[in-house]
This record gives sequence, structure tokens and C-alpha cells, in this order.
Amino acid sequence: MPEPRITIFDYGAGNLHSLAKAVASFGTAPVVETDPVRAVETDVLLLPGVGAFTPAAERLAPGRDVMQQALAGGLPCLGICLGMQLLLDGSDEGTGSGLGVIPGWVTRIDAERLPQIGWNSLEDAIDPLLAESGLDTVYYANSFICRPDKRSHVTSWSTHGGDRFAGSVRRGRTVGVQFHPEKSSSAGVAFIHAFLREMLT
Repeated sequence: MPEPRITIFDYGAGNLHSLAKAVASFGTAPVVETDPVRAVETDVLLLPGVGAFTPAAERLAPGRDVMQQALAGGLPCLGICLGMQLLLDGSDEGTGSGLGVIPGWVTRIDAERLPQIGWNSLEDAIDPLLAESGLDTVYYANSFICRPDKRSHVTSWSTHGGDRFAGSVRRGRTVGVQFHPEKSSSAGVAFIHAFLREMLT
């Protein structure tokens, strides 16, 4: 059986090394791809953070329709932090269009202390991947958060400064997490492995 292809779409976001290391510990070295069209020629697509919405959306734009169609067709995808925000329609942070796979909008956290950097708890988690990995406390580094149109797409919540927001979302084989699993200790890496196991079997 051929080794699965796991692709990280590099749209200029930081922290690719930590994510690539977490994926490699699953047993498959990921491919880093800067072309959004070629990025979907894969078995699993990963959209990483850290970064700003506008430049990421600009890098995505030439292949936005192709990627959107691939995800709608069932290509497994994990969006992390900014990657999760790109799954929505757009952002108050700047111009450009997201993928619209999860209908909704990205807004600034309604809190005095920003950015949110550090550990926070997940509340009302319903995604089996979170339970399987034992992930209930996660690492955040963000000022913007996703506000999906449908609560049914939200699979966990977090609260910062009194603002309750989606910690994770899911629609079919597309999963988004506002936190950084690759920085969330061993349980975070276990979450990435659980996602890959589900999507590759």
C-alpha cells in the first residue's frame, strides 16, 4: 500500500516546522506546497497558522475555487488558527475571501487583553477526535476568532475576556481548530494523529 500524501499548504504563515514535525511523528513526512492548485493533489490537506488573513487569502486566491471544490468533494482538511479562519467566508482583519466551507465570518475577540496568548480550556467539546486524544486544555495565539453561522458546525468552545468563541469546527471531512495542537503538548500531537488516522482509514 503506497504511503499517504499529506500536504501542508504554505501561504506564508509561520510555524510550519512544528506542524511538520508533529505530522512526521505519525510516520509520514508531509509535503510543503506553495501552489494552492497543486496543494489539493493529496490525500490530506493541512492549512496552518500563524499569520494575517489578507496576505494568506491573496496566496490562496489563484486556487480558491479548486480548493473549495476539493473540500466540498470530500478531501480531508485540517485548518489550524489562521487556517481555520480561511475556512470561513471572510474576515474583519482585512480584505480577501476565504473558502466558505464553514459559512461565517472572522471577527476580533471582544476582550481588553489581546492577543490571547497561552493556555485555555475547551468547553462543551463534542468532536470524538478531542475525546480520543484527551485534549481539553489548548494553546492559543490569536486576536481574531471564527463566528460560524451555524452552531451545529461548532464542536468545542473557549472563552477569553468574556467572549465565548468556537474553539473547533467541523463539516464533513473538514475540521478547523482555532488553537495550535502542534503547540498543545502531547495531547495536541495526539489530536493531529487521531485526525490523520480517521481521514486515512
